[in-house]
Amino acid sequence: MSSLKYGITFQDSMYNRIGFEKGDRILSVDDKPVLYLDDATLKVFTGKSAVVDRNGTQINLRFPESMIGDLIESKKKGGLRLEARVPAIVGSFDGVDKSPAKDAGLLEGDVIQFVDSQAVFFYDEIRPILLGSDKKKYLLFIKRNGEVRSTMSKLTDERKLNLPLIYDYDQLDVMKILRVETKKYSFFEAIPAGFSLTVDKLNAYIDQFKLILSPKTGAYKGLGGFKAIANAFPGVWDWQSFWSMTAFLSIVLAFMNLLPIPALDGGHVVFTLYEMITRRKPNEKFLEYAQMAGMILLLLLMVYANGNDWFGWGK
Repeated sequence: MSSLKYGITFQDSMYNRIGFEKGDRILSVDDKPVLYLDDATLKVFTGKSAVVDRNGTQINLRFPESMIGDLIESKKKGGLRLEARVPAIVGSFDGVDKSPAKDAGLLEGDVIQFVDSQAVFFYDEIRPILLGSDKKKYLLFIKRNGEVRSTMSKLTDERKLNLPLIYDYDQLDVMKILRVETKKYSFFEAIPAGFSLTVDKLNAYIDQFKLILSPKTGAYKGLGGFKAIANAFPGVWDWQSFWSMTAFLSIVLAFMNLLPIPALDGGHVVFTLYEMITRRKPNEKFLEYAQMAGMILLLLLMVYANGNDWFGWGK
């Protein structure tokens, strides 16, 4: 995170309400260093406090207990992820449909300097200007090849210019806005590295599971079913993302299966341990009722999770 030249940015104002400001560099969450941008959102999501570098000064933030539920509500509206803050440089228009900025003559690589006479440096400074007025056209001043130019641009119905941001991390690395770290492993090195990653993912999931079991955190609002699982996969094929998500789901299922709930393997383990310790088998009728109770609990959980997906029952 310290390699982010301009710190973090975010769309939802919820982050402002819990103490973050755009441009902060997250140093640690719950006294544990945050080294990578990819880990930042989840660590904040499950954390209780953070230390950020704000213009060279370290600031301590304490998160309210209800923060998780509020963040989940923000996630349902989009815009939860923490991103690297980047200058207002136009990215590639490839694949961008109906862009007023493109129609106004903007090109990839243009640097936006003024929007409606207001100076901008970062991409996230543009949106508040557009929302702060009811104008239908905006005067833009851009810098192209060292020359300052001006152009008028319309907005979409959602009051957007549809400016493409530079998302390519390799390109941002070349621009020294952030640093991309790539680790390569040999076949034998990959085995312990994979085991370590599995442990990290499992620990992170257990932390989330604990929060779900605590109603005051509001984490239960984020419980999802089949729709949430489908949405977790990328919209376009990416073999690494696909298999990473598949592996994570396997880890989750293994953990859930070991919970001491009748009808799951964890429940069978509990009954077996009871039999080993007491030297007597549990009552058959009790086992039957316990299995039924376990199945009912799991079915209710499945109904709630999928209902939460489609109807927002967790609100």
